[in-house]
Amino acid sequence: MITDWKPSRRLLLASAAVAALIPVVAWARGIASPRSAAATPFPLSRVRLLPSPFLTAIEANRAYLHRLEPDRLLHNFRTSAGLEPKGEVYGGWESDTIAGHTLGHYLSALSLMHAQTGDEECRRRVDYIVDELIEVQKAHGDGYVAGFTRKRGDIVEDGKLLFPELMRGDIRSSGFDLNGCWVPFYNWHKLYAGLFDAQTLCGNEKAIGVATGLGHYIDGVFAALDDDQVQTVLDCEHGGINESFAELYARTGEKRWLRLAERLRHRKILDPLSQGKDVLPWIHANTQIPKLIGLARLHELTGDPADASAARFFWETVTRDYSYVIGGNADREYFPEPRTVSKHITEQTCESCNTYNMLKLTRHLYSWSPDARLFDFYERAHINHMLAHQNPETGGFAYMVPLMSGSHRSFSSDFDHFWCCVGTGMETHSKHGESIWWQAGDRLIANLFIPSRLDWQERGATVAMETAYPFGEEVTLKLEALATPSTFAIALRVPGWCEGMTIAVNGEAQPARAEGGYAVVRRRWKKGDRLTLTLPMKLRAEATVDDPSTIALLHGPVVLAADMGPADQPFEGTAPALVAANVLDGFAPVEVSEKCFRTAGIARPADLAFAPFYEQRDRRTAVYFRKFTDAEWKVAEAAYAAEQARLKDLEARSVDVMHLGEMQPERDHELTSKNSYPVTYRGRHGRDARAEGFFQFRMKSRSGPLVLQATYWGEERNKHFDIKIDGTTIATQRLDGDRPGEFFTVDYPVPETLTKGKDQVMVRFEPVAGPNRCGPVFGVRLFTPKSTVA
Repeated sequence: MITDWKPSRRLLLASAAVAALIPVVAWARGIASPRSAAATPFPLSRVRLLPSPFLTAIEANRAYLHRLEPDRLLHNFRTSAGLEPKGEVYGGWESDTIAGHTLGHYLSALSLMHAQTGDEECRRRVDYIVDELIEVQKAHGDGYVAGFTRKRGDIVEDGKLLFPELMRGDIRSSGFDLNGCWVPFYNWHKLYAGLFDAQTLCGNEKAIGVATGLGHYIDGVFAALDDDQVQTVLDCEHGGINESFAELYARTGEKRWLRLAERLRHRKILDPLSQGKDVLPWIHANTQIPKLIGLARLHELTGDPADASAARFFWETVTRDYSYVIGGNADREYFPEPRTVSKHITEQTCESCNTYNMLKLTRHLYSWSPDARLFDFYERAHINHMLAHQNPETGGFAYMVPLMSGSHRSFSSDFDHFWCCVGTGMETHSKHGESIWWQAGDRLIANLFIPSRLDWQERGATVAMETAYPFGEEVTLKLEALATPSTFAIALRVPGWCEGMTIAVNGEAQPARAEGGYAVVRRRWKKGDRLTLTLPMKLRAEATVDDPSTIALLHGPVVLAADMGPADQPFEGTAPALVAANVLDGFAPVEVSEKCFRTAGIARPADLAFAPFYEQRDRRTAVYFRKFTDAEWKVAEAAYAAEQARLKDLEARSVDVMHLGEMQPERDHELTSKNSYPVTYRGRHGRDARAEGFFQFRMKSRSGPLVLQATYWGEERNKHFDIKIDGTTIATQRLDGDRPGEFFTVDYPVPETLTKGKDQVMVRFEPVAGPNRCGPVFGVRLFTPKSTVA
């Protein structure tokens, strides 16, 4: 029979409920907390995946982990300690001042892969790396161990040199740089996580010694600082270093680590969130999520209600107001204004690290109070973002997973990138079995529908999950073994999108209803029993949180995308639109079992083929679409025609056009620069200039009245720069984010004295003196005013 078990409501929590305290404790990779959790996942080592896209991802990642060479990742650790390196340093970020961050991720990935698959080579590498770190730490003699470096002018030197400076009060902290080093405490957070995983998942007890020794060094650094100085240090991205010391306390029982974890609270961000205030607009997204994971861990250890409130409020705010249909968040790595998703569908959406961390936070919240709604989000992001983030054919990972029409994913190579999303990627695709199976009291909970086999040792049971989900509607749990017949409950999550689910035991239909998002069967189970949940799926449209006319298409849990052509070919078309009174009536299935559909007369400019977004790794795609009625489309077409006429007139009056950020136009215009970089945003190329930099280029000119026009993105902030022609400043521009959601142009009249008798001029963009930046500038045009054209 179906019993009543209602762990939570499915609707979005009211603000009062969001802030409510639930003072119970979550899970932390296999280590017991001082308090008992409401729900706990089964250890990863007890779950084995069966054939599915998730197992494919695991095996591709296992091969990549084997291709990496530990000695190359250890290169900087050894040189920092004065030891001879045993391998050449890798390229990409591992050759920059953030070097060493990948080793922490790699330790975690190896440990997770060993737990997930039993791979002994991964465990051997874990033991080898820990032994090497012990040797490095012994050579330093003070607990220090790290691989990062720092820059002093053009000189690259050991990162350890920055810490005596901090202790003297010489603290030069910005968003991603601390005294010339790229995010050192973020780097250490990754190393700590790897050491903890080595202990938990591979039984390497020596790892905790390395962690403790390093803790003594770090504690000594912060002991020399007052609280205001600590906050200045924390203004530089520091990952979840608060979580690192909370976890060190949980594992050692030493109160000094708890005191340090609580001191490393970034008040500027965490205090307002604890009070239910959204301070996320225009701050770096992934910088914040680990801080909240740290608060969640502290709440589990201390019961502090403010920490629980902050974690819950943050999760609710991000998933409701800042997230895209695939579960990812952020544009250009930053949170924009809340509820502006439709205005931020670009080629730089959805940094993969963000979703990796949001899934970790979700697990904490779920363990406090089992709520099916939390796993509705988890499943969405896990399928549609995390599977999209890896190319299983190469083992590479995507930094961004872009959603703009015509965009595509760019994947890392084996040895030349080592972005942050490579590190989180090698972890993500080592642990796809970690959140399938949970237990709460005598309830076995299935939260994800991934073919797998669970070793439920406490009951002498083996439970197999057989399913073609997310492409099939049936999920069957089979008790392949059970020591003795016994009574307990099995709870299966019923996704929030599903209507009309059914359930059967040994082929016999049961009265079915979902309570709190779960179908629960409590009975006396015996070996061989089968429980089958059927989840009817249908095509549906989902609008962005801010605009009902901007929609995405899903079938069951899977986000669909239109195929816009091969990734290795340019996309030069316009974003497609859907024109129909009822959009869903204009779709026909091509192969429902594979989630493939095609429009029938409703797409503009032509019909489209749709397939699962995550599978289209070598294709350009469109995920979001503007929908119109026939009348609305006529108005839109007229506006488009008028804009094309305006552009044609402007082109006729143009003397020269500079396409910044494009190689050939920059060569043709003899561009020179300093501390300046090409950028691409929303399909437009441009160029910026950082502090003490510039960029300049030659443009054709003529005598008479001329106007210089520059294009900017309307949400750039705190930019202040001069525009010069042949050394004379013709304008000073500030960008303060006052044109949200649009590109805009500014016209600068050019004094005729600067162009008289000239057939070319030098145009220069240069930040105003001080810590200012310029642009980005998305193109420059020199043209004659309309009134002067004969």
